[in-house]
Amino acid sequence: MPVTTEGTDICPFRIEVPENQLTELRRRVEATRWPSKELVTDRSQGVQLATLQALSRYWMLEYDWRRCEARLDALPQFTTEIDGVEIHFIHVRSPHESALPLIMTHGWPGSVVELLETVGPLTDPTAHGGSAEDAFHLVLPSLPGYGFSGEPTELGWGNGRIASAWTELMNRLEYPRYVAQGGDVGAAVTDAMGRQAPAGLLGIHVNLLAGAIAIKDQLPMESEQERAAFDALNAFMTDGFGYFLEQTTRPQTIGYSLLDSPVGLAAWMLDHDTDSYYKISRAFVDREPVGNLTRDNIIDNIMMYWLTGTGASAARWYWEFGREIAAGQAPPPVSVPVGFTTFPGEIWAAPRSWVESVYPSPAYFNEVGSGGHFAAWEEPELFSAEVRAAFRPLR
Repeated sequence: MPVTTEGTDICPFRIEVPENQLTELRRRVEATRWPSKELVTDRSQGVQLATLQALSRYWMLEYDWRRCEARLDALPQFTTEIDGVEIHFIHVRSPHESALPLIMTHGWPGSVVELLETVGPLTDPTAHGGSAEDAFHLVLPSLPGYGFSGEPTELGWGNGRIASAWTELMNRLEYPRYVAQGGDVGAAVTDAMGRQAPAGLLGIHVNLLAGAIAIKDQLPMESEQERAAFDALNAFMTDGFGYFLEQTTRPQTIGYSLLDSPVGLAAWMLDHDTDSYYKISRAFVDREPVGNLTRDNIIDNIMMYWLTGTGASAARWYWEFGREIAAGQAPPPVSVPVGFTTFPGEIWAAPRSWVESVYPSPAYFNEVGSGGHFAAWEEPELFSAEVRAAFRPLR
């Protein structure tokens, strides 16, 4: 899908949140009307009261947005208009001039915040135990309607259109050869890039098998690993599917709550998948973070939605995605090399046979021993090593 290219200027960007917005946020958190405690001892009724109250206390009394703001503003940030939407992106060039350009896309309920821990390992691998030959020039865009990117004002901003916008972005940055990576929503967008196979795209790497949803009943289920993956996918489709169903059918309805209540927004974002939820809960209730899922990093990510008022616009991607699934049209094959890494805590940890059902003859496949849905965030060194390994033969 071609995109319009008017207004190709790339402009520097800085975040400057007025203090009165932070004061109002704390007031709203303090004024939260709390439900009674859940009647179960696990998350089966939703985000647990103790978790959200611990998060809210920290958010209101100890959390410092200015720390995150300074961290983001220390990186080269830019905006450019593509197809009528202002796209925000971070662009960090490696100190190694021979580095391979990489565009990496976040997901929901994520943002560029979930990828920040990988900037150092990917752009300057020699400072993180790697070699200069594995360096990347890194481009981290905010999805349309997410964070500091503008909101689409018309329908049609699904995976294909975003993928085309990313191709245009890499062209504007004058990268004739590049690779792409994504997880969650970013995996679906990166998949679309691989199917469009624009000139210059050497290959893709993903860490969520988004295509499994559309072909769930056609996937092999013979081995113990395959049956476990199917049970996990089926559990998601029957019990962990609430946010997905609401956002694919009524993003505007949930959007009113997401823009009005910061604690309601936090609860909605935490109630994503079981593995991530318990890791995040542990950071607040037990004050024992798992990897880089720290209290500050978690709230930094929530703030990317609250301060920009993008709860509804971000959810609308799911509405577009739901219609793509309902259309039932087989997508064109991916015609570039595909790399895939299975992290054990993923919503469904895809075995190789499943990956081959979506991507015949993947160029790279590996199963690692730790990490979950937010792999780049939780395990940045391991994640970065996987990205390096997947793209090493394409340099």
